[in-house]
Amino acid sequence: MATDTAPPAYTTDSVLGGGLTLRQLKTGHRVGHDALLLAAFAPADRRRVVDLGAGVGSCGLAFLTRVPQAQAVLVEIAPELADLARDNAALNDLSARVEVVAGDVTRLGRPSGPEVPQAGAADLVLTNPPFNDTAQHRISPDEARARAHMADDALLEEWVRAADRCLAARGVLCLIHRPQALAAILAALDGRFGAVEILPVHPRPDRPAVRLLVRAVKGRRTPPALLPGLVLTDADGTPTAAADAVLRQGEGLVQSGLAQP
Repeated sequence: MATDTAPPAYTTDSVLGGGLTLRQLKTGHRVGHDALLLAAFAPADRRRVVDLGAGVGSCGLAFLTRVPQAQAVLVEIAPELADLARDNAALNDLSARVEVVAGDVTRLGRPSGPEVPQAGAADLVLTNPPFNDTAQHRISPDEARARAHMADDALLEEWVRAADRCLAARGVLCLIHRPQALAAILAALDGRFGAVEILPVHPRPDRPAVRLLVRAVKGRRTPPALLPGLVLTDADGTPTAAADAVLRQGEGLVQSGLAQP
């Protein structure tokens, strides 16, 4: 007798032009451009990396693919996603350079928090924090998607504080967020980070930015700088050469004439 077969719960997808393979949940939060842009915006001279809210590991693993000397701790609160991050490290032959921690970002670097990552041990923190203001958006019924996309300014500040605890002096924080959060981002960085560089990401030349890439240095007091924006597609929808270099060829944005932190 025939029996119904449930569809697979996971898919295996290639990104960075086949340079990185990721196993991820078929439904819920899926890997997109944000993680890859964030990894590309991080300076390549960093070696001790922490990825906060790593999901299936896309951002941290993308950075390790570009920077073969680096090692990373991937922190993810959802055990299933943390397991996938561990699987993806193995799938891409990166296990020797990766440690996955299933834990709460807000407890990192505290005496009661996990032993790894150690406070002050990182020289780079990457984070694609939860966003979309819960007061302005209806929360998704999918719990994982809601967790990935809903947060308020207080949680953003908690994540920046966690990054501060994880980083050594002059360590670099890189994050991606929506443009509407600019004031909250600068407020969270104030007093902890300086030399802030902000790179707007535009879907087309004539469209407002849909994302902000932000890079800042712990302990610096240099005023912020607004960098030339990245345009993802031409007016006809064709990917720009700059976007193609990052999203398909795995190149770094900091190597495109941007000032090193």
